[in-house]
Amino acid sequence: MKFSIYSELQSWPGKSYSQLYGEVLEQIENADRLGYDAYAAIEHLFFPKFSASANVFGLFGMAAARTRNIKFRTMLHILPYHNPLVLAAMIHEFSLLTDGRYEFGVGRGHGWIPLAAGTPLDETSRPRYEEALDLFIEALHNDTVSFHGEYWNVDDSHVIPFSGHRFRVVLGGTSDRTYDLAAKHGWAVAVPPLLPYAALKEQLDLYRAKCAEYGTTPDIIWIHACYIDDDRELARREAETHMRGFLAGNASPLTEYTPPPADALNAAGYGFYAAGIMEKLAATPYDDMIAGDIVWVGTPDDVVERIKETIDVCDGLTEIAITTNPGGVEHWKAIKAQELFAQHVIPRVREMVGDESAQSVSAPA
Repeated sequence: MKFSIYSELQSWPGKSYSQLYGEVLEQIENADRLGYDAYAAIEHLFFPKFSASANVFGLFGMAAARTRNIKFRTMLHILPYHNPLVLAAMIHEFSLLTDGRYEFGVGRGHGWIPLAAGTPLDETSRPRYEEALDLFIEALHNDTVSFHGEYWNVDDSHVIPFSGHRFRVVLGGTSDRTYDLAAKHGWAVAVPPLLPYAALKEQLDLYRAKCAEYGTTPDIIWIHACYIDDDRELARREAETHMRGFLAGNASPLTEYTPPPADALNAAGYGFYAAGIMEKLAATPYDDMIAGDIVWVGTPDDVVERIKETIDVCDGLTEIAITTNPGGVEHWKAIKAQELFAQHVIPRVREMVGDESAQSVSAPA
């Protein structure tokens, strides 16, 4: 069982961007010291309360110079805003520069991004994305690429540099296509934060079935915002503002900006963003967030029990990822969550799953 940190780099009033990025770098350095396996960051543009993470290579490049072992993971590169050949080459180079410590996924991106980026939101966006993804996969596995399609045509394009080693690729999302593609290539899938197991059971069942069909092994990462303390009521008080902010930030592109028209979203295959799901989730009462397994808040015993429940129902689970800096949280709270989870949750979960050979998480220096 692996353990990692996931961050959306949500930017809230009262904290400058310089402070936000500086704190995240310190949190990555601390996670490396504690022995976490990876630090994941989203790539996202234009909506800072959701995420102010526009340059993951820059962030992780700085972090790589300050750390020794921790891996860096982008969840996800939003492929429609990259040339697929250029992105593949950048990933190859960054993996080499970090000595293989880079993991990543790609996706179509959120439905509120296209108009903010000046990109037409129409029914052709999915076919173009699917073709770009095919080209991107070719460039991951070959040093010279020839490709002919409706949108992309290249002959003998040399992907520089080509590292030749295997990557751990992690996909996320809710579409059946995502889970089929991940199973076909032996890639991991990350369950989006804020969703309980029941919400994605059908897709995860599909992923496991497709892995069996393709002869690959399921590799499932579970992400939840997490805050713990020995005193349950103190944990709930300290976390409330920021867990509320985490959900509000996720919905903010729909609640604080004029969203694209519902008919245009549906025509482009972004119907999820017109369904009101995110807005309803953001309005969830705090106690219901905890009781409904949307966030993990409480004592180490409480969090271990939540993880046990997830392990019991989710075959193929290989990694638990926690978000410790949601909703504009103070830096000390993020560090506290990382420290206490490492000290009091990870050892017990590893003992529970019989993971005796796994590298132990170090105690704070």
